[in-house]
Amino acid sequence: MLNNKADFISYKQKAEKDYAAQQKKIIVCAGTGCVAGGSLDIFDTLKNLIEEKGLPVEIGLMEDPHSPGIGLKKSGCHGFCEMGPLVRIEPQGWLYTKVKVEDCTEIVEKTIEKGECIDRLAYKKDGVVYREQSQIPFYHQQTRMVLEHCGKIDADSIREYIAIGGYSALVKALFDMDADKIVSEITESGLRGRGGGGFPAGKKWDQVKRQSETPKYVVCNGDEGDPGAFMDRSIMEGDPHRMLEGMMIAGIACGATEGYIYVRAEYPLAVKRLKTAIAQAEEIGLLGDNILGTDFCFRMHINCGAGAFVCGEGSALTASIEGKRGFPRVKPPRTVEHGLFDKPTCLNNVETYANVASIITNGSDWFRGYGSEKSPGTKAFALTGNIKNTGLIEVPMGTTLRKIIFDIGGGMRGDGEFKAVQIGGPSGACLTSEHLDLPLDFDTLKKVGAMIGSGGLVVMDSNTCMVEVARFFMNFTQNESCGKCVPCREGTKRMLEILERIVAGEGKDGDIELLLELAETISATALCGLGKSASSPVVSTIKNFREEYEAHIYDKRCPAGACQKLKQIVIDPELCKGCSKCSRICPVGAISGKIKEPFTIDLNKCIRCGSCIEACAFKAIKEA
Repeated sequence: MLNNKADFISYKQKAEKDYAAQQKKIIVCAGTGCVAGGSLDIFDTLKNLIEEKGLPVEIGLMEDPHSPGIGLKKSGCHGFCEMGPLVRIEPQGWLYTKVKVEDCTEIVEKTIEKGECIDRLAYKKDGVVYREQSQIPFYHQQTRMVLEHCGKIDADSIREYIAIGGYSALVKALFDMDADKIVSEITESGLRGRGGGGFPAGKKWDQVKRQSETPKYVVCNGDEGDPGAFMDRSIMEGDPHRMLEGMMIAGIACGATEGYIYVRAEYPLAVKRLKTAIAQAEEIGLLGDNILGTDFCFRMHINCGAGAFVCGEGSALTASIEGKRGFPRVKPPRTVEHGLFDKPTCLNNVETYANVASIITNGSDWFRGYGSEKSPGTKAFALTGNIKNTGLIEVPMGTTLRKIIFDIGGGMRGDGEFKAVQIGGPSGACLTSEHLDLPLDFDTLKKVGAMIGSGGLVVMDSNTCMVEVARFFMNFTQNESCGKCVPCREGTKRMLEILERIVAGEGKDGDIELLLELAETISATALCGLGKSASSPVVSTIKNFREEYEAHIYDKRCPAGACQKLKQIVIDPELCKGCSKCSRICPVGAISGKIKEPFTIDLNKCIRCGSCIEACAFKAIKEA
């Protein structure tokens, strides 16, 4: 148990020594993606093989190791999800990609015993073998601050976190700073909320600090609901203590004694590791009463949400923690005044809190050395969609889409050309090729009708139908509407009905204008921020791809060839031999004709299943 600052310093020095003693480390990615790919089997196999060789192996960070052992660790997400399962080798910094259980014997015999790199497992691009993780273009062009430890440390070890400098910022905040100084440092850093709105964190903290009513609460929003987003999940899985430390510092600054973490139940691994981290911090005295002998007391709680998208909105989230239905409420009053249990509440998301410790340790000027003037620091993004290098990245605010998509992401997958990227999830908008050199920061995106949101980037190529994209996001939003206010509940339903008609080939004149009118009404009258932004994907796709809407409505044609009900299947009379096989295989009797004469398709009956195309031996049937 750490009773004072001296105890912490002694504990830290001992952890540093033990960490340094592990000269060889095998770090197996145990983030959700790699676990799904079999990384836990790889971990177990490596452990068994090393033990069979009679080599000393340490699972976690051993205290007082008798001999320098091989540290075998389960880390959080390394980020390069496209190449998983991933295994990192220290001290060389090598990264093995797409590792399989059958590779483990070679890893032990060549890499662990002989110190040789297995080039066939290293990342390759354009004939170049990249052994070191830091040199791989995907990583080399990033600036990993929040994610700096993810994939490099044992995600379940508080000793390892302290050994690399963890909780030192908390000690500094407790003994070398007061609440005003902490708030001032966060304010001067320019840190803005990474959950989507970009509200200045220091300003929010100051508002809570100034409230006279007690108790006060610190709440972390880990309800990451945007399709294609997994930044917060990866932080909670890979570096949970970093987030806890940021929340505790917020507690000191605001005068709060309790923290609540709201995590969606679909993140079981994140919940498990957060519980482990909290228990470890309590065990050594970094959570609880009179932390390190000071007057500061802080308790941490975890609440699992049931997956309602609206619970990502602040007032709905706090209502859910209280055991009520997750409904947003009218504001003001704001959460800083009347939040959780109707008390002053400091509410930020996972990534925001994960930035705090570094700012307290290194200072606001250091943080402002990254990013843009009004959006300092870095931002984590989840790259998904039609892109070669899917995964989790972190870049300075103000980095262009071109750099993210083509330099870090490796460009488009397959033969498609870049068409658009959906940023900000269902609340965001589509950006096109004309926006590729646009700096991604809060204010610049707002000017073009988009938002960073939590940080999901869904990349789309020329084979993507933008009307269907709008329909997909509207379907998501409509299903997730809490139903409290009429504009969102009924307005999104009407918009979805129109979009479904259009992609089904039943669009009519005036649909585009009606969609824009409904969007304007919903945006102006919906109760919460999620409702107000629900129509953004529709508005942005109409603005940037109006010709696709018009083709669907007036020409009954999908330019991308993606909408099933608008596909035109035709029989080339020059190639058709009149064998009748297509007619016999058609499930709805849409094909007719005479033997040895060209057959025809009744498009009113055709369900576009493609059976006839596959069956035709003469390649006479094709999509037009």
